[in-house]
Amino acid sequence: ELVQVFRPEASYRALPLPAPQKADHSSRILYPRRRSLLPKMMNADMDAVDAENQVELEEKTRLINQVLELQHTLEDLSARVDAVKEENLKLKSENQVLGQYIENLMSASSVFQTTDTKSKRK
Repeated sequence: ELVQVFRPEASYRALPLPAPQKADHSSRILYPRRRSLLPKMMNADMDAVDAENQVELEEKTRLINQVLELQHTLEDLSARVDAVKEENLKLKSENQVLGQYIENLMSASSVFQTTDTKSKRK
């Protein structure tokens, strides 16, 4: 992976370019110039590296987006768990109050009074 670093402390010098020379090419016979394969190979290699870097960058971007989505999902689930815990505690408290109320009603009602069946038979 290539990283570009900016170093302000480094000194840069401008190199002078040589003045273009004018040559007389009037008597020269023009033949097709042989082109070097090296620039084409270098360009192909650079294109392959660029394509590979692009694929790698797309994969990293996809993974980052997936991680962010999973983080949001986890946050949502955590909030849901907290809400369910709170609701559960509320319902337990209400159940205790209702249980105590029912127990008080039953103890006050003659229908639910315990009777000793052995003493009635005698």
